[in-house]
Amino acid sequence: MEETAAAAAEPAAEKATSYRYWVREATGDAAPLPAPRKLDAADVAANPAPGTLGSAWNQAGTWEEKNLNSWANSRIKDLLGSLDPLEFSTGKASVYEVSRCSGDAFLVIVRNKKRVGYTYELSLKFKGEWVIKEENKKVKGHLEIPEFSYGELEDLEVNVRFSEEKDLSSDEKAQICKDMKSFLAPIQEKLHEFEKELKER
Repeated sequence: MEETAAAAAEPAAEKATSYRYWVREATGDAAPLPAPRKLDAADVAANPAPGTLGSAWNQAGTWEEKNLNSWANSRIKDLLGSLDPLEFSTGKASVYEVSRCSGDAFLVIVRNKKRVGYTYELSLKFKGEWVIKEENKKVKGHLEIPEFSYGELEDLEVNVRFSEEKDLSSDEKAQICKDMKSFLAPIQEKLHEFEKELKER
């Protein structure tokens, strides 16, 4: 009986001593432990702290969102208020005011990377003059730009709404609408400029 107990104790003792640590003790060929050293001004200058994009409180650059509505609204109005007048085969027109500019623009910092975006709706006032049946007719209206977002300027749409129709036939209105849609390319160009400036903020 005693022999059986001794035999059972032997594997347990062997098992307890069979586990080995990765480094049990320092040997002669082991690398020396690093010694602490105080940094001087030259060391600090040689290894500047990595810059973060966020505010002072967000040094880790985890998540931060900035509202850019004030700047964006003002900038869109400046850019689209400076569109050049256009001349057509039977008339000419100009955009003279941004009457509605509603939406949001923002800058988000995520994991120390900057991302920008916006969503807007616009309405631009226009006035023009067309020769219709040998008579000069002054026309006023709005260019309505439905909701558009960052990176979607190639899909931009412009709808024409007349303030006063002045007894225009459906064909005459269709011709004026077609002429006014020529403003789409210069509007896209100005909004591309806005996107570029937004990215650089």
